[in-house]
Amino acid sequence: MGVNFDLNDLQAFRAVVELGSFRKAADAVNISQPALSRRIDKLEEALGVRLFERTTRSVTLTTVGRVFAPSAEQLLDDLDAALLGIRDVSSSRLGHVTIACVPSVAYYFLPSVIANYRSRYPRIRVKLLDASANEVLGAVISGEADFGVSFMGSQEAEVEFKVLLQERFVAACRRDHPLARKKRVSWSELYEHEYVSVDKTSGNRLLLDQALAAVAPRVPSVCETRHVTTMLGLVEAGLGVAAVPSMAMPVREHPILTSVPLVDPVVTRRVGIVSRRGRQLTPAAQEFYRTIIDSKRSSGTGAVRKKAPK
Repeated sequence: MGVNFDLNDLQAFRAVVELGSFRKAADAVNISQPALSRRIDKLEEALGVRLFERTTRSVTLTTVGRVFAPSAEQLLDDLDAALLGIRDVSSSRLGHVTIACVPSVAYYFLPSVIANYRSRYPRIRVKLLDASANEVLGAVISGEADFGVSFMGSQEAEVEFKVLLQERFVAACRRDHPLARKKRVSWSELYEHEYVSVDKTSGNRLLLDQALAAVAPRVPSVCETRHVTTMLGLVEAGLGVAAVPSMAMPVREHPILTSVPLVDPVVTRRVGIVSRRGRQLTPAAQEFYRTIIDSKRSSGTGAVRKKAPK
């Protein structure tokens, strides 16, 4: 007599193992929580064992479940890898990949990568978690995201950080602002004008505070935001100038905004792919990872600019 379960049941099992929650797992595989519970029940009934210990507060693997999990993971990965390699089949593959990234990357870089990826795998669902650098790091470490794209993580023992590019900070201002006529601006000059900044929860704020410990602003910022993209809106509205990563500036010439390189000192940040050390990516996530690398290679500085715009 054959074992009466299918791939959907194994995928439900893997999602619960990775996320530690029936609710999160149901969201990840795009079904209702009762439907996911039925898949787990069906798998347990087919195997004749309990795979999870479930309480109202937690879900943990049983001893048998811990033994079964690596085999189920390998089976699904081997099948996905085989199907992704078959051209006529890969375009009809179902699946999902979750990427965490900082907002500037989500807005200016990843859309073209996602478009490229979905042209090859239109039925694989891409979930984007656009969040602060600290939240991106947390999502990768917890397993909520397959991997992340951020500028923080290179010092963390739990993650691997593959550098994609290095970019400098620039002064963002309106074209009618006095700083717009300069070829370069020192931080001291920047702080002579009203400026807006990100708040202390921002990874960019931490980076700048460390780099500019000896460069003290003369007056506090006129406004603080959580994200650089919001800060640029305030600059456009005429509230002040701002220090932003060059990637955050509009790719095409903007009718109102412009930027000037910041010097004394030149402050840079490294943007890279953040992944949890020792965790093997699913084939769908591995393909997305490869798409990012290929996009960066083929576009040079076009998709992600290393130089500050003039």
